Amino acid sequence: MARASLLFALLAVAATAVAGARAPGTATGPPLAAYGNASSVVRRRAVENGLGRTPQMGWNSWNHFACRINEEIIRETADALINTGLAKLGYKYVNIDDCWAEPNRDYQGNMVPHRQTFPSGIKALADYVHAKGLKLGVYSDAGTQTCSLRMPGSLDHEEQDVKTFSSWGVDYLKYDNCNNGGRNVVERYTKMSNAIRKHGKNIFFSLCEWGDNNPATWAGGMGNSWRTTGDIADNWNSMTSRADQNDRWASYAGPGGWNDPDMLEVGNGGMTEAEYRSHFSIWALAKAPLLIGCDVRSMSQATKDIISNSEVIAVNQGNLGVQGKKVQSSNGLEVWAGPLTGNRKAVVLWNRQGYQATITAYWSSVGLPASAAVTVRDLWAHSSSSAQGQISASVAPHDCKMYILTPK
Repeated sequence: MARASLLFALLAVAATAVAGARAPGTATGPPLAAYGNASSVVRRRAVENGLGRTPQMGWNSWNHFACRINEEIIRETADALINTGLAKLGYKYVNIDDCWAEPNRDYQGNMVPHRQTFPSGIKALADYVHAKGLKLGVYSDAGTQTCSLRMPGSLDHEEQDVKTFSSWGVDYLKYDNCNNGGRNVVERYTKMSNAIRKHGKNIFFSLCEWGDNNPATWAGGMGNSWRTTGDIADNWNSMTSRADQNDRWASYAGPGGWNDPDMLEVGNGGMTEAEYRSHFSIWALAKAPLLIGCDVRSMSQATKDIISNSEVIAVNQGNLGVQGKKVQSSNGLEVWAGPLTGNRKAVVLWNRQGYQATITAYWSSVGLPASAAVTVRDLWAHSSSSAQGQISASVAPHDCKMYILTPK
């Protein structure tokens, strides 16, 4: 893996200090009230391409299919997003991950869609997806080969590849970090960012640097989202650790550029329904990209119910664009919260223990006046109640409660 130069490291440390990011291992950040509204939150320079004003929503092939992909799966997935109503909820991007191309470029140096699995080509697939009102994404790598070692990366072919992607009608690029020869990470991602500005202005640029060099401190001027973690796996420990790692960089997210703790695992079978509900709730609150990672053609009703919860999605897609964060933590019993428009607060009570427990969120932690009376909207029970000063609930193991608090 590439390591930045000493100069970059010093600059990154300085940027982190200016932004007030929490040091690793800190259990909680300052009270949410300290952040106030959007204008008082530390922000990084945002790339000005008009994209990513809210976190991206869609689907990605990797978590479920890995390299076992073909154009039929992509077309059927686009169909399923429409037929299940997910597209109407905002899931617009249909993203093809690794393994879509031939191992070698053609005689002109261009990437070539895999002749067996994508015989119709990417342009035909983009046309199909666009005809349904959806958008198509592809994958490449800031190295000589992608992580699968089955197709070329885009290192030193940035402009040529972006021209190709644009000619096909591609709307999104996920850009990985394998096989990079130890070359400077900022230089490699800057080259692709510049190529997209020049030849692919409508391409959403998703940096997948794995968080190794603290991209939250430098990627905001390059792309629309940046990975803050290594790859997620479909298990509780992986999911929770990604949530914690991503939380460190909350102050860097905002309209135009988002922290990315990796794609959703909901529906892939490695976690319980409660754990998947927690996964989706925390990703939504943290303004993470909501990129479905399961097979939507055959998902269960329980999976559909989680990823199609419009009230939870509305928190993720809110116009204020401030990432929610962990504000209370005691022995695995946590409160996460973030501001919404109209002085509303989104709150998650998250039980990371293996037993039923009561969790209390105090107004001083979530950014409300201590005596404020609020209407409480339960986003999973779809019911309303009232509260003053605090809210408590008994939460099942590895489950959560999610609320919007609206001052009366």
